[in-house]
Amino acid sequence: MRYSREHKLETHERIVKRASVRLREKGAHGIGVADLMKDAGLTHGGFYAHFDSREALVIEAFAHAMDRSTERWRKLGESTPPEQRLTTIVDSYLSPVHRDNPGQGCAVPTLGAEIARESPKTRRAFAAKLEQMIDVFADQIPDVSRKAARQQATAALATMMGTMVMARVAGTGEFSEEILAAGREAVLGRAAAPKPTARKSARKPN
Repeated sequence: MRYSREHKLETHERIVKRASVRLREKGAHGIGVADLMKDAGLTHGGFYAHFDSREALVIEAFAHAMDRSTERWRKLGESTPPEQRLTTIVDSYLSPVHRDNPGQGCAVPTLGAEIARESPKTRRAFAAKLEQMIDVFADQIPDVSRKAARQQATAALATMMGTMVMARVAGTGEFSEEILAAGREAVLGRAAAPKPTARKSARKPN
């Protein structure tokens, strides 16, 4: 049975979207082609009708995830006053919701370490999307030169992405919340929440 070009494009897009979620949930090597195709409601045998290799699917899948992040930042920027854009994006990124839903979140904390060990082609594609993310983030920083905004955006994203990795390692408890708050404060230069004064910390100094 022959399918139309539109049908093939729709199927291709469905595979990429599903793979984008699953790769962020399981990691670049945590799920095989057969499972990715099954998750998209297709058979393993149809894979090569859409992709030349597994690497090609991985590249498209993480590019889709990163594009979703940058588009979300653009929309937040358009709907938020300039002086509040950075705070809005950082608070949304360094949140329990993002921490607890890696399959729907930023691809860099979930896949960055694995992509760094992939082929030069994959790394170049990832780096290009990362640079786009930095540029879009820089657009949200007002009243500074483009060079300064890009430097601030690079440092902020590095802090945010590292914070998210640490917060996920720590789980969902108080320690994880402390990490998220510290990351927000580091990027925004302000305390993310008032500190309690009624009780003293039980932690011992190192």
